Amino acid sequence: MLSTLLSVSAAVLVHYEGLILISRRLGVHHDRYPRRKVLYGILGVLSLHVVEIWIFGFTTWALLYFAHAGSVSGGQALSLLDAVYMAATTFTTVGFGDLAPVGPIRFLAGTMALTGFVLITWSASFTYLEMERFWRR
Repeated sequence: MLSTLLSVSAAVLVHYEGLILISRRLGVHHDRYPRRKVLYGILGVLSLHVVEIWIFGFTTWALLYFAHAGSVSGGQALSLLDAVYMAATTFTTVGFGDLAPVGPIRFLAGTMALTGFVLITWSASFTYLEMERFWRR
């Protein structure tokens, strides 16, 4: 539970600070290149989500080294990139496909899905508000 709390806290902190940084940068850019503002905002938000997925992927990968934490899809060894892939499918709420958690690590996976849903909707709200402000000018 502690690793779940730490990874959720890290992801939320990255998201919060990242959105503040993106918002400030969008406010500084001159209106001379309005399409760059849109591109910067969208790429910035996507980058934040990639970092958050890596946080969860690394946490999953690290936890799987402890036998009592559970396993993924029958217990085969999971590489870091496999763990990041599983984190991406979980974070984006696509769902489990070829990799699925087994045992106590399911708590991390469930919390990861909830966190991903909340952060993605936060990004959508942020993008909407920034674009509304941009288009009103």
